[in-house]
Amino acid sequence: MEFRHLGRSGLKISAITYGNWLTHGSQVENDIATACVRQALDEGITSFDTADVYANTAAETVLGEALKGERRESLEIFTKVYFPTGPGGPNDSGLSRKHIVESIEGSLRRLQTDHVDLYQAHRYDVHTPLEETMSAFADVVHSGKAQYIGVSEWTADQIREAAALAKELRIPLVSSQPQYSMLWRVIEDEVVPACEELGLGQIVWSPIAQGVLTGKYKPGQDYPEGSRATDTKGGADMVSRWLKDETLTAVQKLAPLADQAGLTMAQLAVAWVLQNPNVSAALIGASRPEQVTDNVKAAGVTLEDDLMAAIDEALGDVVTRDPAVVARSTPEKRPGD
Repeated sequence: MEFRHLGRSGLKISAITYGNWLTHGSQVENDIATACVRQALDEGITSFDTADVYANTAAETVLGEALKGERRESLEIFTKVYFPTGPGGPNDSGLSRKHIVESIEGSLRRLQTDHVDLYQAHRYDVHTPLEETMSAFADVVHSGKAQYIGVSEWTADQIREAAALAKELRIPLVSSQPQYSMLWRVIEDEVVPACEELGLGQIVWSPIAQGVLTGKYKPGQDYPEGSRATDTKGGADMVSRWLKDETLTAVQKLAPLADQAGLTMAQLAVAWVLQNPNVSAALIGASRPEQVTDNVKAAGVTLEDDLMAAIDEALGDVVTRDPAVVARSTPEKRPGD
């Protein structure tokens, strides 16, 4: 396993980080989820990412149980706050002081730990003053309940404002967690340069584009049985944007390039995001332990410049690059309002 500093902080995390969005507590049974976590540990993964909203808190509980008995100092545990949990009352979402202070307590209880290594704002809250949010995060850090602070799907301007307040409050804002893949490059023009300037590293999610970059979805063919595209619990909605024939046809052109590199298509996709020097880690999920074993082989891989250029040529116009897309990740209303 390769280990990288999270931004300019002193914290090192595994370049392949295990995330349990869309799997633990919902898509896979708890015993399989635990087996995936154990496999991640066996493969050298030390960093684990979750969120209180995943499966309405169940994912945190599953992860806490799966990591029970591990030496806490040998792990880096990340979670997030913003989206609704519980019955969805008026203060059960957002980044108000009340929600942050109450949410960290619930997360720690479910994760069976007295602190998380990284506590992340899952989205930007336009209905709470940023000063209130960052002050609440400062209290969480200064009380020892989180070591570092991060954000997820924030714009470059939002990150700059938060970084200024974090410096004033003497708390380490060290990371951004955006979507990033060969097909989804919206962070490259604005978010990445801002983070490089400010010392934040990227922990990127969906590096395989919801499984599309594995090549298992073929243009004009039925979706594989049991795949995310056939999941009626929400997985199909998440992957639908990638299932146009134009995109699937372009993705098939990556197969010979992966063969050339001696990688599976999934490994190629994960290795690709790790070529960006601002990326500290790629998040992988799994519904089977063998998927973990396959994906971790992307750690430490260097893709040559001519291969990177060939990937760009193969994908052509199906890549989404517009940086304005990031701003649309900021909810106009709090969930539940």
